Amino acid sequence: MANPRRRKSKMKKRQIKAGRPYLGVQSNSCTSCGSPVLPHRVCKSCGIYGGVQAVTPKTKKKGKTK
Repeated sequence: MANPRRRKSKMKKRQIKAGRPYLGVQSNSCTSCGSPVLPHRVCKSCGIYGGVQAVTPKTKKKGKTK
C-alpha cells in the first residue's frame, strides 16, 4: 500500500482547501410534506424520517403567551 513520503504542512493543506469554498449545510426537501429539512434529521412539520413516522409533530397551543 502506498504511503506519502512526507507529511503535508499546514500551509499546503490550507492552499488545497482554499480552492474548495465551504458551501454550508445543504437542506433537502421532505418526501412527504415538501418542507425544507436538514439531512439525516426528522422533519419538524410532519415527524417523518426515512418514510417512517418517527415522532409525533408538536402543535402550537392557542391561548396566552408570556
